[in-house]
Amino acid sequence: MKIAQIAPLWERVPPFRYGGIELIVSLLTDELVRRGHYVTLFASGDSVTTANLKSVHDQALRLDPNIKEPGLYEQMMLCDVYRNAHRFDIIHSHVGCAALPYSDFSKTPTVHTMHGIFTPDNEKMFRHFAWQPFISISEAQREPRLGLNYIHTVYNGIDTSAYPFQSTPTQPAYLAFVGRLSPEKGPLEAIKIARATGLPLKMAGKIDAVDRAFYQEQLESQIDGEQIQYLGEVSHEQKVALLAGASVTLFPINWREPFGLVMIESMAAGTPVIGMGLGSVPEVIAHGKTGFVCHSLEKIIEAIPAAIKLDRQTCRDYVMSHFSVKSMTDEYEKAFQMVLS
Repeated sequence: MKIAQIAPLWERVPPFRYGGIELIVSLLTDELVRRGHYVTLFASGDSVTTANLKSVHDQALRLDPNIKEPGLYEQMMLCDVYRNAHRFDIIHSHVGCAALPYSDFSKTPTVHTMHGIFTPDNEKMFRHFAWQPFISISEAQREPRLGLNYIHTVYNGIDTSAYPFQSTPTQPAYLAFVGRLSPEKGPLEAIKIARATGLPLKMAGKIDAVDRAFYQEQLESQIDGEQIQYLGEVSHEQKVALLAGASVTLFPINWREPFGLVMIESMAAGTPVIGMGLGSVPEVIAHGKTGFVCHSLEKIIEAIPAAIKLDRQTCRDYVMSHFSVKSMTDEYEKAFQMVLS
């Protein structure tokens, strides 16, 4: 099968550090190539892939201070994709609603994986092209009121070999938080949980420009470098070591998380996860086995002693059987066949 994969240009594929969509695109693309498909990846020019790489810019847009209008580069990329649409059997978009108007004029079918959330503005675009085939990354992500043509749900997968298993947590014990330091991700709640339990909290993640004020006004003064530590935007290896060594990973989100990659990354390394029961969390955590799904900060605090006692091998095995690259790619191949048939 000849497949075009469209990735966001903001980050490299795979990402240098943080970039959940770009990591998924990288793993899926390389596995499709390994299975014998002819894949062309439309992404930033510094991307690393076994597929045929096409780009309109030589590096991730986030790394280029001269880029003032990133949307123009996305439009150029989409023009390249659909100018060559006849060369592909199927086009797979990971760029939200941006490809919808282009695919409407193409005889080659496009399937759109929804990685993000719906907003009052983009909902209008989705409604306008609701008949096109969509893939959700969790059941909770779907918005039935929009009437979108969902053909399948495909959970994200990871390369478990990139997350070495740690059978016992590092001592002294600590809690982990990994993610953007934005209000919806719950870093402030993670600090409150750590304060209530007396356990150290190690936090890692990037601070986007839009979240700078939130960090400075509500988080910075609480990071004392002792009980509450902020490690910055860490590398993959540093992130894995942080998650693997933790007694529990906290996921106290304040929004309907579409998936939450850090949950399966943590469990793959052996560390159970306690998450707020919003969005995809109940679909990703096996309650009472690989962590706990709670509905208040008080319940999260109460669950920590029990979570520490959970079997770490069970966490690892659960990810390998439900959220591997193999299982993810199997489901995407099924989705492609659904569209083509």
